Amino acid sequence: MEERKILIVEDEKKIADTLKIGLIENGYHAEVAYDGKIGERLFFQHDFNLVILDINLPGINGYELCRIIRAHHPGIPVIMLTSLSRLTDKVEGYNAGADDYLVKPFEFKELLLKIQVLLKRTMYQQIPVGNLLRAGDLEMNLDNKEVRRGERRINLTAKEFQLLEFLLRNKNRVVSRADISINVWDIDFDTNTNIIDVYISYLRNKIDKEHNHKLIQTQIGMGYILKTTER
Repeated sequence: MEERKILIVEDEKKIADTLKIGLIENGYHAEVAYDGKIGERLFFQHDFNLVILDINLPGINGYELCRIIRAHHPGIPVIMLTSLSRLTDKVEGYNAGADDYLVKPFEFKELLLKIQVLLKRTMYQQIPVGNLLRAGDLEMNLDNKEVRRGERRINLTAKEFQLLEFLLRNKNRVVSRADISINVWDIDFDTNTNIIDVYISYLRNKIDKEHNHKLIQTQIGMGYILKTTER
């Protein structure tokens, strides 16, 4: 089996060392950095399959390190592990490029499940599926990460891109908030958070605001649909 290498960047030594031991016991190879600068150096010295990243780090904070990772290796999954639980903190984490967000204290089994899902998704994404996704006059190029509606280029954050990709792959089909939560955020559906609605709103402002036909539509009580026809 291919070795699964995980980088842990966490300044609380007890937590970092406990995570490393737990991951090794579950068949992973794990390396630890206790500050952001060391984490950056280790990341570029080794080929990691996934990064677990604290936010409040000395040297470079987790948001900035996540952006650096994303700029050079956009496909590597990043899980942010932090005590910051406000919605604004989570949005900033996802905007920096995080794939998932786990708030301390947490169950180690939950972290393992998230790692398994993200690594499985990464393997799936390596299967060729065609480099263009289209819905009406909306086009997404999966190779250069470019999105256009008509002649207008649309700039999206990493999480907005993932959400739009999921909607495009399910165009003309209603997807529930739970579907989106599992497939885009890799988190259990939580009725107490509105982060999915926040990101749908972001996409609507960028995709639909200047157009008469609104592609992203709400199906009350069911979820959302990216609808290519007005009827």
